[in-house]
Amino acid sequence: MSDMKAPLALVTGASRGIGQAIADRLAADGFFVVGTATSAAGAAAIAERLGPQGTGVVLQVQQPEQVNPLLDQLEQQYGPLAVLVNNAGITRDGLLLRMKDEDWSDIMAVHLDGVFRLCRRAIKGMSRQRRGRIINISSVVARMGNAGQTNYAAAKAGLEGFSRALAREMGGRNITVNCVAPGLIETDMTDAVGDQSRQALLGRIALGRAGQPDEVAAAVAFLASDASSYITGAVLPVNGGLYFD
Repeated sequence: MSDMKAPLALVTGASRGIGQAIADRLAADGFFVVGTATSAAGAAAIAERLGPQGTGVVLQVQQPEQVNPLLDQLEQQYGPLAVLVNNAGITRDGLLLRMKDEDWSDIMAVHLDGVFRLCRRAIKGMSRQRRGRIINISSVVARMGNAGQTNYAAAKAGLEGFSRALAREMGGRNITVNCVAPGLIETDMTDAVGDQSRQALLGRIALGRAGQPDEVAAAVAFLASDASSYITGAVLPVNGGLYFD
């Protein structure tokens, strides 16, 4: 399959951790993958890693003026978007009593506002093709809750509600919208968790270990594939049994 004929997948926040694993897996599955980073150096590293199966671009998902021009450019250059993976994320942890307004608004800008704009633009092209896959990366905290993360938990819970509503809207166009909700995954972000908190979390995980980014990527790859054609509006937990619905 040549690069230009490969179906196009866009993965936000693809420079490290879960996003990097997702981009690598989709490229291995035959997609031409465009991974976003917040810096030119990050985008260049993505392009180098993906080689002929993809490239990297700079995107600040919280900046409204950047989304539509990027999607326009990608569709002109690589063809219609087949898969959108909204993975870009930040944390601004802290107890609500001491949380600043910007700690709240920054989280919403990335995890909700950015996803809203990317999905709104992506479904235009997907609707014309009458086919598409949107996969939003949520978190176990959306349902479990976590002290010190009222902002993050609220955003991820909102993301799941958004995804279910969009799945209702787009089902008639053969566009599926699903979430993957990771638990404790070995990444730079979770490395910042203190040893005591980490051990407490591990003690609650049925499988007794943290997950790997590749295990989240496998769930995303399934939802991006034809094998998931009758699944929409779902939240697929990848948490090792940290939390059961």
